Amino acid sequence: MRHDVTIAAIHGKAPRIHDSAFIAPGCRIIGDVEIGPDVSIWYNCVIRADVNRVVIGARSNIQDGTVIHCDSPEPKHPQGFPTIIGEDVLVGHIAMIHGCTIEDRGFVGLSTTVMNGCVIESDGMLAAGALLTPNKRIGARQLWGGRPAAYMRDLTDEAIAGMRAGVAHYVENGRAHKAALEAAALGAAQG
Repeated sequence: MRHDVTIAAIHGKAPRIHDSAFIAPGCRIIGDVEIGPDVSIWYNCVIRADVNRVVIGARSNIQDGTVIHCDSPEPKHPQGFPTIIGEDVLVGHIAMIHGCTIEDRGFVGLSTTVMNGCVIESDGMLAAGALLTPNKRIGARQLWGGRPAAYMRDLTDEAIAGMRAGVAHYVENGRAHKAALEAAALGAAQG
């Protein structure tokens, strides 16, 4: 049961959302979107795949107010710029994710922008408030920050463990929110 959520096809392509995913109220999910198991899409996110595709892998979380889009094919880029988000990825509140790849266990801080052609490798982190300009690559276990973003340092084992704990927390919290919203809807229907 999903209240105040728009899930719509466009150009003959409809979102494919795993049954275990949590989609919060206020979300708009349009077009060629694939959302994997135990993903959580938090309140008021927009995921618009009208000109290319968006994939979000298992257990990843897209936090409140985030916008995800992609870009069309063009002569210099015949495949265009899909947005591919791997498994166990953390995306902070109010991020702008556009035509990029975030590999498994990547981290995108709150209020960041990731632009076309960028790659955040596994266990890479973009710090809060950063702007990752087109075609930049954050290496595995690297921390980048600033506007425009630049390499700052390598991440410690402790930081990597913290990111993994964050993923587990969001999977459980998504399940709790899903159950709470279903209970509220059931109560309203019976009331």
